[in-house]
Amino acid sequence: MIKSVSLEGKRIIVTGASTGIGAAAAEIMGSLGAKVLVAARSEDKLKAVADKVTKAGGEGRYLAADMGSEADIAALAEKAKALWGGVDGVFANAGVSGPAAPMTEYSLDAYDDVMNVNLKSMFILIKAVLPGMIEQGSGSIVCTGSLTSKLGAPMTPAYVMSKHAVLGLVRATAAEVAKHNIRVNCLIPGLINTPLLEPLAEHVADGDMKATLNILKAMVPQGRVGEPEEAGWLAAFLLSDAAGYINAQSISADGGMLGIMRS
Repeated sequence: MIKSVSLEGKRIIVTGASTGIGAAAAEIMGSLGAKVLVAARSEDKLKAVADKVTKAGGEGRYLAADMGSEADIAALAEKAKALWGGVDGVFANAGVSGPAAPMTEYSLDAYDDVMNVNLKSMFILIKAVLPGMIEQGSGSIVCTGSLTSKLGAPMTPAYVMSKHAVLGLVRATAAEVAKHNIRVNCLIPGLINTPLLEPLAEHVADGDMKATLNILKAMVPQGRVGEPEEAGWLAAFLLSDAAGYINAQSISADGGMLGIMRS
């Protein structure tokens, strides 16, 4: 049977949704018929994203939440339950890059901040939504990893550690819940034109984002930096029934960076 990509009637939480991949994915999900609860810290930006979800054809709702706060994450899961009676999908996309510093100078406070948002928040959110998914016998979870889920990188030890661990979280969770018809996958974005590239610009080209993008695109086999929508579509697909036999995987939207050596 041929399937199209549809999220009609699906109830989905998207974190890190005020900008970048999260915002793009939420709007795409709305265009595919989803009910989307978006979360991040900035209420004004979230409201705008929720409005775009609705205008695209879905139902957009929002909750300002700090993904470093266990209470806020619990409130997010509770709001989805109050709105729609449960959750069919989660795009756990919230993340921070943290400071750039060598291991010997990297502070424990910075380490804790990065690990709390990039890893612990996903763990808590997944724990919150799994009982309902198990009860209904279905669900899909997509966690945002990074090229550094599979590669090392200097000067960002906490970020690299957190993104390696995200992939471990995905595999561990999938191993437990696949029998309940729940899928858990890791989206690995490559170099995507989002605000997360801005700190990198300070080190690559003295804050000049245009120059930074020109330098970065030389690293990509396709010869360009990706756009948020290109990763957002992959997230939407993985949450849809069209991806019903894709589970415990790490799937890249990276212009070929992980699969092709650039000469």
